Amino acid sequence: MQSTRAALRSFRSLPGPMLTGFSAATLAAVLAGESVGRANRGVGPERDIRSAELQLRVGSRAAEQLRVGTAPWEVSFTDIAERAGLNDATVYGGVEKKRFIIETNGSGVALLDYDDDGWLDALILSGTRLKEGSRGTVDFPSGSAPTNRLYKNRRDGTFEDVTDAAGLRRTGWASGVCAGDVDNDGRTDLFLTYFGENVLYRNTGGGRFADVTTRAGLKADPRWGSGCTFIDYDRDGKLDLFIANYLRFELATASEPGTGPNCLWKGIPVNCGPKGLPADTNLLFRNRGDGTFADVSEATGVARVQRRYPMTALATDLDGDRWPDIYVACDSTAAILYRNNRDGTFTDAALESGTAYGEGGNAQAGMGAAAGDFNGDGLLDLLKTHFADDIPALYRNLGKGLFEDTAVAAGLAVENRYVEWGAGLPDLDNDGLQDLVYVTGNVYPEIERLLPHYPHRGPRIIFRNTGRGTFENVTARSGDAAIPHSSRGAAFGDVDNDGDLDVLVMNMNERPSLLRNDYAGGRGWIVLRLEGTQSNRSAIGATVVVTSGGLKQTRAVLSQSSYYSHDDLRLHFGLGASTQADEIAITWPGGGMQRLTNIAGRRVVRIREEPASAPSAAHP
Repeated sequence: MQSTRAALRSFRSLPGPMLTGFSAATLAAVLAGESVGRANRGVGPERDIRSAELQLRVGSRAAEQLRVGTAPWEVSFTDIAERAGLNDATVYGGVEKKRFIIETNGSGVALLDYDDDGWLDALILSGTRLKEGSRGTVDFPSGSAPTNRLYKNRRDGTFEDVTDAAGLRRTGWASGVCAGDVDNDGRTDLFLTYFGENVLYRNTGGGRFADVTTRAGLKADPRWGSGCTFIDYDRDGKLDLFIANYLRFELATASEPGTGPNCLWKGIPVNCGPKGLPADTNLLFRNRGDGTFADVSEATGVARVQRRYPMTALATDLDGDRWPDIYVACDSTAAILYRNNRDGTFTDAALESGTAYGEGGNAQAGMGAAAGDFNGDGLLDLLKTHFADDIPALYRNLGKGLFEDTAVAAGLAVENRYVEWGAGLPDLDNDGLQDLVYVTGNVYPEIERLLPHYPHRGPRIIFRNTGRGTFENVTARSGDAAIPHSSRGAAFGDVDNDGDLDVLVMNMNERPSLLRNDYAGGRGWIVLRLEGTQSNRSAIGATVVVTSGGLKQTRAVLSQSSYYSHDDLRLHFGLGASTQADEIAITWPGGGMQRLTNIAGRRVVRIREEPASAPSAAHP
């Protein structure tokens, strides 16, 4: 403890951001020798003080690195949403107070090329609102009810609202979006989860979507759908569908704020949950190839994982066996890693892999999840975001299905005040090193008046990859990224096709943000658009390793990641000073390998899967 206090005194002498990243409660508790409460919406066992001590010690070392100065940061974000025409506010629950948990979680966003014109379009999901003092939804005037919004990219920096023309108008408590070509017709389809009834939209071409939920056999009794992802789990070339269900919630009988032990946060009455509310089960549907799906949740073992509050889901090969696994961030409970057993079944390997809990061995309030290769070793690492008074988990892939949480050692412990949501590992400055981004926003807008250190609106946190296994917080130097909002979903992609990655962000009860990356440097880049022929056409589940100028970096084609969101299906790689990718190594979803060499950069390269032997399939 004495060494920790000495570190803290040194830490306090440092300028601004390094100290203010810690909550006042954490700092005071360490000085007083007291325990620090867990970031778990105020419930559950208290976090061990040793975790806070470790955060302070490593945070001090990260601060010391900043003392000696760093290279210029050439990335600045400009929020162009208003001028681009993304002006409709995303309604989601109460503005000044949230009575029930359905008002708090918000929804995702997507960057997708729905019309296949080579330019990314924007989808923003929406919620609705309860009547004041009631449990019924507001009766909005005709034509003004909140809805999901699809904006078509006009290719001139502006977008056109095509929601109605596309057939996507729908009012309800939307949660997540996952995208993929479920019928292999070359068009990207959508699946949306809801507190209520989920929806499968088939892209019929001509800018239109059709609701095919019932026809596909996916219509079911209302539940609280949360994360989802398309996945070809059996490698038969057709996209199957995984659906996470957050918890079981009945609005009519839900407890009011402050009426139970799970309805307080730091002694302040707030909406109840998730602790104390009944958990639900996750689902997996196999694509029959005829437009319908079969429920294989029990047969595959997916439904056997119980007592979780699952949120964001991502599907990719995490243990290097060329079969897709599923990682699920879970709120206030252990995360899930469905390991693909290659025989049509899954086993939860989160505990043995090291991805179930945080570094201190405690369950965390998992919200968002992302995959990338932050240390350039060719293996996919995992990023998971959490609640206030906690830091993200950064699971370094050790190989052979094992991971290690390196968030503290990587310097992420310099910030813990905010509730963290959508996240990613984009290379923002094209230096070949994957940076780290997450958006923030508290779920209890009413507490800011009593606890100003926990603001309802927070910045988008930007960490620059130093190339030494650590990150530097450059939020204050990243332009409009530092402007506070209460954000949830975030999607990454190059909306203006200028070679750097932009960010679309869902903001609670205000217009979304479209953060244009105004990178000022001249480093190279390459974007890969994969098309499966024997594998699913979207190439979802493919893993790509790009080697350039001595740097290696790995990315995966994902159907969902961040927080309930969908990134561009095209994969972006910074090339640094290089003008080409020396080697591109692709592992296709069906298990086949393909290599290309000396591919010129500064362009989008379309790569079709080479003919090979038929992929191995497995069915329960």
